[in-house]
Amino acid sequence: MRGFTMRLSASVLSFFLMIPVVNAQETAKTVPESQLQMQLSFAPLVKQTASAVVNVYAERMVERRSPFLDDPFFEQFFGQRMPNRTEKQSSLGSGVIVEADGTVVTNNHVIEGADDIKVALADGREFPCEVILKDDRLDLAVLKIKDGGNFPSLPIGNSDAVEVGDLVLAIGNPFGVGQTVTSGIVSALARNQVVKSEFGFFIQTDASINPGNSGGALMNMKGELIGINTAIFSRGGGSNGVGFAIPANLVKVFLASAENGAKRFERPYVGATFEPVTSEVAEALGLQTARGALVVKVAGDGPAAKAGLKPGEVVTAVNGVPVEHPDALGYRLTTAGLGIAVDLTVLDNGKEETVKLTLDGAPETAPRDQRQIEGRNPFAGAVVANLSPRVADELRMASDTTGVVVTEVKPGSPADRLGFAARDVIVSVNGNAVDSTKTLAAALQDDPGFWRVEIDRDGQRLRQFFR
Repeated sequence: MRGFTMRLSASVLSFFLMIPVVNAQETAKTVPESQLQMQLSFAPLVKQTASAVVNVYAERMVERRSPFLDDPFFEQFFGQRMPNRTEKQSSLGSGVIVEADGTVVTNNHVIEGADDIKVALADGREFPCEVILKDDRLDLAVLKIKDGGNFPSLPIGNSDAVEVGDLVLAIGNPFGVGQTVTSGIVSALARNQVVKSEFGFFIQTDASINPGNSGGALMNMKGELIGINTAIFSRGGGSNGVGFAIPANLVKVFLASAENGAKRFERPYVGATFEPVTSEVAEALGLQTARGALVVKVAGDGPAAKAGLKPGEVVTAVNGVPVEHPDALGYRLTTAGLGIAVDLTVLDNGKEETVKLTLDGAPETAPRDQRQIEGRNPFAGAVVANLSPRVADELRMASDTTGVVVTEVKPGSPADRLGFAARDVIVSVNGNAVDSTKTLAAALQDDPGFWRVEIDRDGQRLRQFFR
């Protein structure tokens, strides 16, 4: 009985003082052993960390189209056009101070399109912020408090050490009611197909997360940030116990990119496309489980081809860490970092082998040669460029897409009025194949009076005729 009492006392003391008990099994995780342990409080941990979680206020000016705009009846009787109305919209979310200099991490969707961003600390102080880096594919943004100073911050933990069943706290500002702390456990890992985005690797938790919690902290019992709360599954808009957070290891890579002065977050280019391993595919390939990333296509001169990857092979691990699906593969490669060589575990005809893949950014294999089209032609007002893996990545297109792509369309231009849009690939003009911006410019020099244009839009060929 005495020995039990001494162990319990050490456990309680370590909880409140956040000092780990040093013994032969200090990394082992235990369940509560008594009613006394069940009565332990999160309050000391909250007091230590909550001041690093902030409210993020984003304001944007939007233009409301008048219902009387271009109305001839209104103009006839009132002699003027009814102008559009401009109004201010506000959104509210959360953020986490991760550096004492005022560096804040939040979700991109919290600040997207904002003209003015402010953060409010738990003590009531408010500060203006500037956006350092944002990415809507990862749904992450890094802000910097303009006034500087020595702010409370939250250390970033290792999200790869998180296990299902771990206790966690979620801190944020749900529904704008003020800073709120909820508790729960990690319900699952490596969740994908959660939101409509290219990123699919989330920590799932049953800690209550609601609108306004976006960008807030998911924290472990060491007071470390292990995730940025991002999304929920809900039928009525509130928490149903299924929330999702972006892992802290991805936050680290994104934050490092911002600190290095990057204007755009760059992910590694593999030069291959992957699909999930379904049960049917697993059976056909003789796999015991339907896990991994099936290689579907390999670019001829990309990193995957140089590493020896071939269609039909299955990538099952990166540096020994299992890969559940293609999104997990993308996550492991992204968090490894550019300029790094990783070991891929690959299954080929039932045999397992290891190949080394070098991670670099998407190359600009064809000169961009970006041009704005002018003159009397259907593309006047469009900006076009030669496609390469880098340009395709910037436009969120398949990396193996080739040709000439519309990167931008000036509002009100002939190209805009005719319905051309960014990501349209120009295939031919008046029967002449277009394979570069130079050949496109040559095809548009003459004015035949009748234009036949063929474009590829999201994989569909469209033929249009203009006078």
